[in-house]
Amino acid sequence: MATILGTSSSAILASKPFSVPSLSLTSSGLSFGRKYYGGTGLVGKKGRPQFHVAVASVATDIGSVGEAQKAAAKESQRPVYPFAAIVGQDEMKLCLLLNVIDPKIGGVMIMGDRGTGKSTTVRSLVDLLPEIKVVSGDPYNSDPEDPESMGIEVRESVVKGEDLTVVLTKINMVDLPLGATEDRVCGTIDIEKALTEGVKAFEPGLLAKANRGILYVDEVNLLDDHLVDVLLDSAASGWNTVEREGISISHPARFILIGSGNPEEGELRPQLLDRFGMHAQVGTVRDAELRVKIVEERARFDKNPKEFRKSYMAEQEKLQQQISSARSFLSSVQIDHDLKVKISKVCSELNVDGLRGDIVTNRAAKALAALKGREHVTAEDIATVIPNCLRHRLRKDPLESIDSGLLVSEKFYEVFS
Repeated sequence: MATILGTSSSAILASKPFSVPSLSLTSSGLSFGRKYYGGTGLVGKKGRPQFHVAVASVATDIGSVGEAQKAAAKESQRPVYPFAAIVGQDEMKLCLLLNVIDPKIGGVMIMGDRGTGKSTTVRSLVDLLPEIKVVSGDPYNSDPEDPESMGIEVRESVVKGEDLTVVLTKINMVDLPLGATEDRVCGTIDIEKALTEGVKAFEPGLLAKANRGILYVDEVNLLDDHLVDVLLDSAASGWNTVEREGISISHPARFILIGSGNPEEGELRPQLLDRFGMHAQVGTVRDAELRVKIVEERARFDKNPKEFRKSYMAEQEKLQQQISSARSFLSSVQIDHDLKVKISKVCSELNVDGLRGDIVTNRAAKALAALKGREHVTAEDIATVIPNCLRHRLRKDPLESIDSGLLVSEKFYEVFS
């Protein structure tokens, strides 16, 4: 089983003093984590905690109705290939999991050969996404605790001291089609209603739906420039502003940006590439036995998706529980000052522009430690994530033949040893 460093860095790491532990992300599940207890969202008032997470059971009939509705909704959806059934591609899967644990890492850019399961893996993440607290009925998935993630209407309600109904809902994953129009992405203003009734009638777009969720762009290197500009603006500020006919409306748009593409089909604009927190490279599986296993598993899924998903239900639930545990445990993870200095030294000696590389590496290392159930980040954690955090931030040298991930690993061991 490949290590989570992926094939690009394993050759160098094998001869180095650090020993990077293997982490299986396939059907065997993860072997670490803490138990997570869920709860129920309640109504909050201004000046008091706006929700209360309790383990106490609610009325049986209400709970059963809610579960029945969730089950019916799942049945009506298109079946998704289970994340735990993905064979290989551990580097890509780890990057996705770390972003779910800490959304502030800033997303993942996945580049690799066609037909290597990039889109399948990203979409299989839907089953593992945890629940978050949102204001009921709000189109922007407003956070009842964080003013920066609140829509204008919700913030006004808080200022007036009105009660907010808080519910738990799964994190959204929104697909951004390549042919989407700017109005569909940003949202539109009903000019006729604004002129006749004097009200701001706003129809939220995909950015509103993706707030506090995941925005996935398949073949992101083929995305039109005007949509790339929209994404850059929202990713930089965390807000989307729509200006039409003298009317201005803003709403929060903080999302995990996940993109996938084939480098042979075109390069990504450097401004957008820098907005991705991590970069995963995916290669075609060369082992014949693994290829046969992938083909057989896919045939099983196509034949009977429901039975196939049921066979991986235990592994999926175990992985989902460990993600929830890591999210709750993340705030208590610490990283020593000398490790921070060494991370920044690696970035400096690699001539990485800006400080995003330093910030993302620190966050990703802490998320990995939380996933392993540890309170302190180790050098092995940093060795695991730093190639993915810095690979796409190095300046391109057309005469350089070595992979940029290997350059990062070499510099890491030069500084840390």
